[in-house]
Amino acid sequence: MSSTFLGMPATPPRSPYGTGNLRGDRTFPEAAHDELRNEQLRRNLGRATHTIRAKRLNVTGELPDWEELRDAGSAIKTDTMNRLPELLEQLERKVTERGGTVHWARDGVEANEIVTRLVKATGSGDVIKVKSMATQEIGLNEHLESAGITPYETDLAELIVQLAHDKPSHILVPAIHRNRDEIRQIFLKEIPGVDPGLDNVPAHLAAAARAYLRQKFMTTKVAISGANFGIAETGTLCVVESEGNGRMCLTLPDTLITVMGIEKVLPRHQDLEVFLQLLPRSSTGERMNPYTSMWTGVTPGDGPQDFHLVLLDNGRTAALADRIGREALNCIRCSACLNVCPVYERAGGHAYGSTYPGPIGAVLTPQLAGMHAAKDDPNSSLPYASSLCGACFDACPVKIDIPSLLVELRHQHTEESGTTAEKLAMKAAAGVMKRPKLYTAAQKGAAIGRVIAGRDGKISHLPPPFDGWSDSRDTAAPPKQTFRSWLASAEGAATMRAAADEHEKNRKNQKEEEK
Repeated sequence: MSSTFLGMPATPPRSPYGTGNLRGDRTFPEAAHDELRNEQLRRNLGRATHTIRAKRLNVTGELPDWEELRDAGSAIKTDTMNRLPELLEQLERKVTERGGTVHWARDGVEANEIVTRLVKATGSGDVIKVKSMATQEIGLNEHLESAGITPYETDLAELIVQLAHDKPSHILVPAIHRNRDEIRQIFLKEIPGVDPGLDNVPAHLAAAARAYLRQKFMTTKVAISGANFGIAETGTLCVVESEGNGRMCLTLPDTLITVMGIEKVLPRHQDLEVFLQLLPRSSTGERMNPYTSMWTGVTPGDGPQDFHLVLLDNGRTAALADRIGREALNCIRCSACLNVCPVYERAGGHAYGSTYPGPIGAVLTPQLAGMHAAKDDPNSSLPYASSLCGACFDACPVKIDIPSLLVELRHQHTEESGTTAEKLAMKAAAGVMKRPKLYTAAQKGAAIGRVIAGRDGKISHLPPPFDGWSDSRDTAAPPKQTFRSWLASAEGAATMRAAADEHEKNRKNQKEEEK
């Protein structure tokens, strides 16, 4: 079954993000334009990302072999992608040998149907959940609710988002866009029986959430999780977290259902030695995660007695066949790239409109959900949601060259777009630059730009077909004097002669020193 699954045609998945699209049909520039007006959001994001960045730099700086660890992580993931079919078959075999059941889901629709069927088979109307990007990707919570099943998020940040009827805005910290006062208001409104005198002290907010969730942990018989890693060699699944809620979900219920993207598999148990150093330092800025839970199938009398592993494709096979997609699948969801990205820090996660925001999301989302050349296709704008500063590449623990991948996606989008105003403008510019006299005339004609510039010397709005450029940036007004006119002046000529004399003097001095 698994070989057929991985060999299916590279077609876009059905409902790749469930109800997870946060911006509707808006492109990133349109969504970001609104988010940039939210000053509270920008303050929240600024404080949070700066704190995480500082912690990460401290703990990665402690390791003299940090770069070697990154190289090792990259090599392991590259090897995994090259052998993905055989590793998944090995994982299926090992999980089955240890009493688990493996299901293969081609897309989000199929995964949702499998999970819902498994939950209904237990007779339970409630499920508790470990934080999972895969279940967010397929819109599992919404699907369960439509089937009469109530999902309870147990991660504190995910709980905040769920109670607020909101959407996550960060891979690691879903409620990063909320501050303590907002969280307090959410708890007062949504948690039954909460102390009306609840303040905004973090410890008190956490205690309120703990009291609310405790009864759910003790009485709910079904849990749903994701997986940070799945080990093909042993059939072991691994979840890392910081609060202990995951440990409760993974050990107390009778039935455990894990939804794992097929790219999360690793060849050997020994590979965890690398990734359990890379992941916590890159994500939470910790030397190790407070809770690292690993389980292999079913152990009689200990933990869940009914274990199901749902292996999710949802566009990953198609991405694997593409050079850009294959490298993007190396991502271990640490969120380090988001925390250093100036675009994410200002626009926030919701502007990206998908489960995976930030630089890696700008690569992954077009790969998993599809990107079309149409100007109004939301995903086609994501590769442009970057300044290409390179900070994401420097931060990535598995050395995914995100800026280069974004440039290539932009190239593909441009090639698929056919004739555009931008292409015509570039062609016209090339024609002008090939003809010196025409270029000189164009320079003189450009002086009219000073007339439409504001007092600050910037042009905020350009006429079509250049309006796309000025939608997201200002253009400096042309200078009063061009370089050519300055060079032809007496001042320019004298400056150039002085520069030439200085160069000759330095050359002679160098020769004397060499003698």
